[in-house]
Amino acid sequence: MTKFLISFPSAAMDVPEDELPAVAEAAHAVVREAKEAGVWVFGGGIDEDVAPVMVAGDGTVTDATYPETAQLDGGWAVLELPTRHEALDWAARLAAACRCAQEVRQFAFDPES
Repeated sequence: MTKFLISFPSAAMDVPEDELPAVAEAAHAVVREAKEAGVWVFGGGIDEDVAPVMVAGDGTVTDATYPETAQLDGGWAVLELPTRHEALDWAARLAAACRCAQEVRQFAFDPES
């Protein structure tokens, strides 16, 4: 089985505020479906109210982030699936629920994970 990251940036979800509860319920329904199917690993949304920090090898913490990831926000899910095709199917379900396109990335195989 392969793990897939399915995600979207916050800016991609352009939904009127009064429709957010319906979007949340639709997304939670897909999450419940993935859990019932036994493919859900983990997921959630980045808390954009909490600033990222960098932790160095010596434990030093600084208020910073990699410049390449300054826009890391939004929502994501990790699913463990037998095929990429199934990942694309789940991404389509999440896209419909969240009302925005989803990016799909495949994790490299790691026997320890």
